[in-house]
Amino acid sequence: MPELPEVETSRRGIEPHIQGQAVVSVTVRQPKLRWPVPVDQLHAIQGQQLLRVGRRGKYLQLFFDSGYVLVHLGMSGSVRIVDAEALVGRHDHVDMAFANGCILRYHDPRRFGCWLFHPADDVEDHPLLMQLGPEPLSDEFTADYVFAASRGKTQAVKTFIMDSHVVVGVGNIYASESLFMAGIHPKRTAGNVSKQRYARLVEAVRAVLAKSIEDGGTTLRDFVGGDGKPGYFQQSLRVYGREGEPCRKCDKSIRKITLGQRSTFYCAQCQR
Repeated sequence: MPELPEVETSRRGIEPHIQGQAVVSVTVRQPKLRWPVPVDQLHAIQGQQLLRVGRRGKYLQLFFDSGYVLVHLGMSGSVRIVDAEALVGRHDHVDMAFANGCILRYHDPRRFGCWLFHPADDVEDHPLLMQLGPEPLSDEFTADYVFAASRGKTQAVKTFIMDSHVVVGVGNIYASESLFMAGIHPKRTAGNVSKQRYARLVEAVRAVLAKSIEDGGTTLRDFVGGDGKPGYFQQSLRVYGREGEPCRKCDKSIRKITLGQRSTFYCAQCQR
């Protein structure tokens, strides 16, 4: 599933090509995504200028004078810039064409993503965004905040930091990597982690996500960025997907368990 670095990579890849451009047409080939695509509302955007491309958590936001289009990539989706001559694939469900000849194309084999329209000025008042926690790379994501939010929590710390109500965008891959960098066992109870250790975890989350964004995200199967290229962060993975391989710090074998129905990788020697 595309996580925050993949979505941010996509945002950075598409914005320079379409920001400030007027929409000349919107083509919806498959309206049955996770929620029905509001075809009439998207057609009403024609003629309007794209003001900017934003991101909140794992959602892209395409801002216009009349509101914004909210895009989620689902389990296997991607957005990329193509030209008018590009062949249309079986799973290319939405095209937004701009005056400069660029087309923003949405590709989603599993159709778990979404294209929705929200006629509002407040970027946070969409029902899908209102309950989201702070951005992990923002000033609001601090050790004090995470420590306070974790008090009394009996869930595993990995599950806790993957909760989008606590912090957005720390998905399965990046949770495993961040906990390894911070030296925290993924099964440790969230409420029993000290503020000092949360300070290390906050810095680890920031470092891991920043590195992944720099590398264009992680491509384990389906993801490509806005330029159609895969991400390369998988080459930097310390624990995720490395069950049985030696730890890069201590040479002990990386272990795999299941937490919250998600595969979790860790080093029993380095993480306590």
